[in-house]
Amino acid sequence: MSAPRSGIAHYWVALRAMLVLTVGLGVAYPLVITGIGQLALPAQANGSTETVDGEVVGSALIGQSFSDADGNPLPEWFQPRPSAAGDGYDAGASSGSNYGPENTDLIAAIEERKAQIAEFNGVDPDEIPADALTASASGLDPHISPEYALLQVDRIAATRDLPVDDVRALVEAHVQSRDLGYLGEPTVNVLQLNIALEALQA
Repeated sequence: MSAPRSGIAHYWVALRAMLVLTVGLGVAYPLVITGIGQLALPAQANGSTETVDGEVVGSALIGQSFSDADGNPLPEWFQPRPSAAGDGYDAGASSGSNYGPENTDLIAAIEERKAQIAEFNGVDPDEIPADALTASASGLDPHISPEYALLQVDRIAATRDLPVDDVRALVEAHVQSRDLGYLGEPTVNVLQLNIALEALQA
């Protein structure tokens, strides 16, 4: 019958197990997964960044505002949907408003946005789609509906002195269909659309 291990032997076994698991799970595993990500899906692994002239201007996965320093929307850009994340599109404070559909503050905010968007784009308030009036659950949705993008075409064309048909065609070219053909709704990525708009202007 073998003698029981001493306390020091038990500590040595535990230490070796900790070192093996630390190297395996804390170093080797992350390196392997990172390598697979860089090889198989490099764009996604690096944040799906969008660049203009070699400079990163944002991520295709995170919405951003196209406003001046005072928060006023810039008329030469397609505008995103509203954001309740921090002061708006704050990636460090992703959240929705959590207001219910009968909340008086939400109803008032929707009516205010409807009036502002209608005046800003010169359209009938009844033409404004829901995504233009309500924030997403994350507050960072980078997409808008094709309807909201098309509603902004006349303003963009007038501000940039571009043919309306060219701007409309640009929007239609950037409509992303439903996932797998049936999941969700068609969308337009605002950052990608604005990058293409700037290229069209150039």
